[in-house]
Amino acid sequence: QVQLVESGGGLVQPGGSLRLSCAASGDFYDIFNMGWYRQVPGGERELVGSISTVGRTYYGDSVVGRFTVSRDDAKKTVHLQMNSLQPEDTAIYYCNMEIRRTVVSFEVNYWGQGTQVTVSS
Repeated sequence: QVQLVESGGGLVQPGGSLRLSCAASGDFYDIFNMGWYRQVPGGERELVGSISTVGRTYYGDSVVGRFTVSRDDAKKTVHLQMNSLQPEDTAIYYCNMEIRRTVVSFEVNYWGQGTQVTVSS
């Protein structure tokens, strides 16, 4: 069984920073793309940023220059460094990993449980 566990959410003032982490555990062969999404009540889940196996990153337009996605393959972890946070960044943040359970299986998307980020004074 594969499990993604997130940490690092919370309350921060506008202009502040937070760092989210997500660690994968369980029995699987390999992890491919990793990323972060966010969702507000009544809204759709949107991509925040992603990182490929060779370190290529992609960001949503609203976070470019403020957020950074990184990965530590040895620890099976993906991070999201969020700087210059604004109230509109308030959302539940979910990590996502494409994981192959065995050497012959296809990648499957796995999700973390979500962590609340609130930006408010």
